[in-house]
Amino acid sequence: MDSPQSGWIAPPPIEPLPSGAAFDKQKRRWLREKLGAIGAAIIALLAKLKAVLLLLPKIKLLSTAATALVSVGAYSLLWGWQFAVGFVVLLFIHEMGHVFALRREGIKASAPMFIPFLGAMISARSLGDNALAEARVGLAGPILGSIASAAVAVVGLVTHTGLLEALGYIGFFLNLFNLLPVVPLDGGRAMAAMAPWMWFLGFGVLAALDFIAPNPVLLIITLFAGFELYRRWERRRNPTPAQTAYYKVSPRNRMLVGAVYIGLIVVLAVGMHFTYLHRTIG
Repeated sequence: MDSPQSGWIAPPPIEPLPSGAAFDKQKRRWLREKLGAIGAAIIALLAKLKAVLLLLPKIKLLSTAATALVSVGAYSLLWGWQFAVGFVVLLFIHEMGHVFALRREGIKASAPMFIPFLGAMISARSLGDNALAEARVGLAGPILGSIASAAVAVVGLVTHTGLLEALGYIGFFLNLFNLLPVVPLDGGRAMAAMAPWMWFLGFGVLAALDFIAPNPVLLIITLFAGFELYRRWERRRNPTPAQTAYYKVSPRNRMLVGAVYIGLIVVLAVGMHFTYLHRTIG
């Protein structure tokens, strides 16, 4: 029979703690190791943050490219990939008109983001310091978009390329629709400097279109327009000094905005007429 102590292993002897200079040296070494590890972790974190900051512009571009590809895929289901690519390019050019105008006003704007069947959008902290600046930003999209649509349409008519003619037609239509005088469409931005009461007329047209040609996309635009119209008109009913100053536009500038607005409508209507007429005959 084994004794009670059988199999028991004696614990190792306890080393005495260092004292005096040896203890201080050991403590300093321990602190250096810990601080070194913490410092290395901080440097690694800063390096990662720097990499993220450097990648932000690329991330924005990737977001634009990704949403553009999604939109191309969605439109391809209806019209084929070639028309879908051209349509998204025309949307991009239209939105870049707004981006360029905002930059001229000293306002940073985001890259265009595409929303299938709703078009595209940009974001910015404001549309300018006053209604005239808002009108310039609003009309810049249809101006650049109309130039691009006209270029495509002319090439299509000259070369008898049906795809380009159709793209020119849809581009004209897109920019003309955006000139409806209701916020948040581009025409509503122009009306901020010309005649804000026209917002009600534009909203009435949208509401009528909802009954004549029911469409989910059109209904969404109408709902947004109704909300924005209510919000803006409430502010105009009880204006602050800043609001009054915002909508103060000289008669000369009102006439200039009006001339550009009406000129765009005429050009786009003529463009639609010729591209549609040629397409139906030939």
